[in-house]
Amino acid sequence: MDLQLSGKRALVTGSTAGIGFAIATELAREGVAVVLNGRSNERVAQAVQRLQAAVPQAQVRGVAADVASAAGCELLAQASAGVDILVNNFGIFDPQPFEAIDDAQWQRFFDANVMSGVRLTRALLPAMQAAGWGRIVFINSESGVNPPTEMVHYGMSKAAQLSISRGLAQHCAGTGVTVNAVLPGPTRTEGVGDFFAKLAAEQGVDLAEAERRFFAQARPTSLLRRFIEPSEVAALVAYVCSPRSAATNGAALRVEGGILSSIC
Repeated sequence: MDLQLSGKRALVTGSTAGIGFAIATELAREGVAVVLNGRSNERVAQAVQRLQAAVPQAQVRGVAADVASAAGCELLAQASAGVDILVNNFGIFDPQPFEAIDDAQWQRFFDANVMSGVRLTRALLPAMQAAGWGRIVFINSESGVNPPTEMVHYGMSKAAQLSISRGLAQHCAGTGVTVNAVLPGPTRTEGVGDFFAKLAAEQGVDLAEAERRFFAQARPTSLLRRFIEPSEVAALVAYVCSPRSAATNGAALRVEGGILSSIC
């Protein structure tokens, strides 16, 4: 299906690896000119090369900026002015017992997972509204609805992001700009891979057994019963970014493998 995205311009934050890179790659395949973003010049340059190798016709450039800070968001917004699509993908996670999470960590998670999207949307939304078309997508998590006991601060940040996404959709009603959140479940990204390699070593089991135990004990309601592939998330995001998704607005769209047991 032609998603009618050719000629559009997109910024995907946190897109040097994982879900963000998969989204950028999928959009590039659809003819979108993509701005990649990461914290270091080296990682951004490597990601640009990988995307160009995967999609030879891709129009892609990279901007190194730490969007967990106001200054980084300002730099990236200026370098990405005029984009039609903003995918607020950047985020952090770090499993910790509640008692070990100090005030600085709560603030760090709020700045990274909430304020990065707020700041970039605030900077880039006016041009979309003036053009009469735009797409803003927040890459959220099933943890925004089902707070994880092993990282309560992460769940807090994702719940806040859901509220912002819905509120912005209402704010943009009738402008041609849609705002949606996409909720992945546990996804096989580099960061998750590193975490489970450490977990498997601590438990004295292989990766497959560590994964099985995780879904049996920590996510027993999963219908998929495996990690989601980044490309599976990217396929949904590409549709949400497209003109074909005009009637999808203010939604929290699940791609979490059936972990959430509520019907809606």
